[in-house]
Amino acid sequence: MTRLAIIGGTGLAEMSGLDHIEKHHIDTPFGAPSSPLMEGEIKGNQVIFLPRHGEHHTIAPHRINYRANIWALRALGVTDIIAVAAVGGISKTLVPGSLVCPDQIIDYTYSREQSLFSDDFSAHKHIDFTYPYTQDLRQKVITAGHALNVEIIDGGVYGATQGPRLETAAEIIRMQQDGCSIVGMTGMPEAALVREAQINYACCALVVNWAAGLSDGLITMDAIEQTLASGMTEVKSLLAQLIVQ
Repeated sequence: MTRLAIIGGTGLAEMSGLDHIEKHHIDTPFGAPSSPLMEGEIKGNQVIFLPRHGEHHTIAPHRINYRANIWALRALGVTDIIAVAAVGGISKTLVPGSLVCPDQIIDYTYSREQSLFSDDFSAHKHIDFTYPYTQDLRQKVITAGHALNVEIIDGGVYGATQGPRLETAAEIIRMQQDGCSIVGMTGMPEAALVREAQINYACCALVVNWAAGLSDGLITMDAIEQTLASGMTEVKSLLAQLIVQ
């Protein structure tokens, strides 16, 4: 039986339309998750919601307890996770406001705990990470977009940076050369931990700005928030469609 969870990123600290909410406070071997896990219904369909940065967006990307988040979701029997992320656009076609469902990832983070098994490792716990996102679940995201006439770019490379600062123009040039399409701060180690937990995983990324050096001016939070406000409306509609389809 499928059990779906949504991990909310910047601009999605709560799940609108969620009825009959039950909060789960889960202890994990890694400490507390970002917030209590909220389980409820949308049009009679069960879903679990977890805001990655906390209920009031107070947890910086490099300080998120990714291991606790994934452990807690697995403890509730989650089988499928849709991760929502706000990202910068690197590819020329990914203008602010675009939605992307990436199919690859490059990890530029450091000093983050990378495994659920760091303290209990053995050779058979290596994971295959050739394709970090689950193709079947990615296709469900794309199909939900088609049902709403919402364009979602199918495929792309998510470059995961350390944060919390934004990148330099030179770093973005390097990421372009590496083949990155978008840049964000939360894609790793989340994707790898989900694979360790044997949970299906897809990302719905909203491009909220051009990456550093790719626009005429500096990146401002005011401009990002304007794009978030309009773009997250589409994301929320997409998630609702995905939950009921």
